[in-house]
Amino acid sequence: MNIRLPGFVSFLFQRSRSVMAAMVCVGVFSGLCSAGVLALINRVLQQRHDQEGFLALGFVVVVAGKLASQIVSQLTLTRFAQDTTLDLSLTLCEKILKSPYRRTEAYGHANILVTLTDDVSMLAWSIQSLPQLAMNVAIVLGCGVYLLWLSWPTFLLVVTATLLGAWGYYWLHTRAFSTIYSSREARAQLFRHFRSLTEGIKELTLHRARRKEFIDQELHGAADLYRRTSIDAARQYAIAEAWSHFAFYSMIGVILFVFPLMFPLSTESLIGYVVVLLYMMSPIWGIIGILPTVERGQVAFENIQRLGVSLDNSTESRHSVVPPVTAGQLESLTLESVTFQYATDSRGNDPFSLGPISLSLCPGELSFVIGGNGSGKSTFVKLLAGLYVPHSGEVSLNGTLISDANRDWYREHFSVVFSDFYLFEKLLGIEEERIRTSAAAYLSSLQLDHKVEVRERKFSTVDLSQGQRKRLALLTAYLEDRPVYVFDEWAADQDPQYKDVFYMKLLPELRARGKSVVVITHDDRYFHLGDRVIKLENGKVVSS
Repeated sequence: MNIRLPGFVSFLFQRSRSVMAAMVCVGVFSGLCSAGVLALINRVLQQRHDQEGFLALGFVVVVAGKLASQIVSQLTLTRFAQDTTLDLSLTLCEKILKSPYRRTEAYGHANILVTLTDDVSMLAWSIQSLPQLAMNVAIVLGCGVYLLWLSWPTFLLVVTATLLGAWGYYWLHTRAFSTIYSSREARAQLFRHFRSLTEGIKELTLHRARRKEFIDQELHGAADLYRRTSIDAARQYAIAEAWSHFAFYSMIGVILFVFPLMFPLSTESLIGYVVVLLYMMSPIWGIIGILPTVERGQVAFENIQRLGVSLDNSTESRHSVVPPVTAGQLESLTLESVTFQYATDSRGNDPFSLGPISLSLCPGELSFVIGGNGSGKSTFVKLLAGLYVPHSGEVSLNGTLISDANRDWYREHFSVVFSDFYLFEKLLGIEEERIRTSAAAYLSSLQLDHKVEVRERKFSTVDLSQGQRKRLALLTAYLEDRPVYVFDEWAADQDPQYKDVFYMKLLPELRARGKSVVVITHDDRYFHLGDRVIKLENGKVVSS
């Protein structure tokens, strides 16, 4: 049998062996207390004797032990589950930030989001179910020992029926396990459509046919697939549960109607057997009910592991000891025969490749990069800034060859405003003194001082037009004060008046401060302001 649970449990034991061992022991103790309660009840029912006071005291002690152990284990493991899942989430976030950008980009934002939300939550829920699972298993084992003491033939029948029920349940639920994977993938696809809904709501609102097709085919199609796979998994678990119920009730029927014909059993003995079996019903159903939760937790754990391992497969180091980056530190930046190629897509199409590119950037230089759509401009920006790792060729900064060991240091030299930029409300990682002395002046220069203030290192608002938000992104880049500035079609969302300000005032000011400035643009009427124009076509530099 390919049991998946040990990998899940071994992770928890590796995280805190003492806590897990204690919780298992407490759970087993609680289960044995439950079996002890059953033994006391059965003994009192079968005969009256002069030890009733002692049995009553024992009953109180055993019940108190069960309740106390149950509360302790549940509360302790709930805290352990929360600590574990939060640590997992934070660790994954750190790995995402430490991983090569191209790897996280290829993994997919929707898949990462599902892992950080659904998978981590399901794992927490599964961890919290483990004490109850341990208690139920202990109750069943304790009842089994008690049955063996009452009658070994009955015990053998119970073991046989349990093995048959477990075999049938396992055979049925392994089919459900693969369906859980399909359900999870369907949910990731549904998340992608939710993202399309929120980010493309303007385009959907304006176009009735597009909106109808998106809702009727894309959104409903993904939702129906998720519904089908989820219901299919639930149906398979229901069949497995029904099979286990059938096996259990068949066992009770054999004890009631067949055993009296084969063995000389008294009515008291039959009552004792049936009471034990009925007492076992609740923990057995509890085990059956918890197993799907544990299985979903195992799927979630494997998805989390898969993401973690995928992000771990990198030789890049973010902990290398490197010199600090200071303003104006750039002496030269050289790309020598650098190439980059995307992976082949699922349809086997030839991937886009960039290069070979050879060029040098110097301080106090303004370079325009031009080219048609699909020429490789955005790929070039990511390659230049160190987000993409070259497949061949060499990148050197101030005479230092860039490798995985110092690529993070290399990236620290760039301030980039991407075409699909993200604007943080808080000015993270920027010295408070620089913000206090420079932010207000930059806001005035960017003509935003009448709309935005910086308070406690945060923008008073980011609820602005796209063009104004881009100006705030430019403000962030100004405050970073790094040697190289890269703007990916920054002026595309600006009005004509502010385009003049950007090209004729802001860029020359950066150049005068000794910055190397690279601008991706289509605004050919400003090309004369640059020191050079680099033209890309089909991933190649055709003129410079």
